[in-house]
Amino acid sequence: MQNEVVSREEWLEARRALLAKEKEATRLRDSVNAARLALPWVKVDNDYVFETPDGRKSLADLFDGRSQLLIYHFMLGPDWDAGCTGCSFLSDHVDGALPHLNHHDVTWVAVSRAPLDKIAAYKQRMGWQFPWVSSFGSDFNFDYHVSFSPEDLAKDKVFYNFTPMQPADANDELPGLSAFYRNDKGEVFHTYSSYARGPEELIGTLMILDRAPKGRNEDSTMNFVRRHDEYEEAAKAPSCCQ
Repeated sequence: MQNEVVSREEWLEARRALLAKEKEATRLRDSVNAARLALPWVKVDNDYVFETPDGRKSLADLFDGRSQLLIYHFMLGPDWDAGCTGCSFLSDHVDGALPHLNHHDVTWVAVSRAPLDKIAAYKQRMGWQFPWVSSFGSDFNFDYHVSFSPEDLAKDKVFYNFTPMQPADANDELPGLSAFYRNDKGEVFHTYSSYARGPEELIGTLMILDRAPKGRNEDSTMNFVRRHDEYEEAAKAPSCCQ
């Protein structure tokens, strides 16, 4: 099927009506961004330790000398064979942004519970450069509600995206993005977290597809996405971020 075909004048009228909605959405985004910046902060007192290619590091060390840290909670569990398809899709967009983020006093780090050797192997497969560390053996993922133990999943509810949800709708690993600030005294504060479709705007391909004639052309959220080295394969699994 295709959309209704009209005259140029009718198209311009419809496009101007859409432009008004786009401007409204832009103003709303600006308002949301301002509210996000105005959120109160929580001091991080836990001594989280991460395994990195350069040895064990604290959360404060992950800032790498900058005052702002963005952590992407990448779905790659200790017993997973490969990283989440949806997380991989988002991460394909990160490397090109790194010089701009670093120049603007922001460090980006991916964190997974998988051991470091499994992270390194998948990172090499995908050809990524961004820092990626392991929180295996730490409470970090559990405290930020992106990892769930078998005991958690056996309960009536689990807590994800700031609300209780059915364990049947959860997983042992789920995606998210968290932001932290480090002041001159070395104190670390948790400033923001976003889960589920919250980090979607980081995926530039989706923003481009939204402007294409067929849009995302999906049956369910990101069901068309594959790891970038799997598009030629005949058998394709659905995204784990559906």
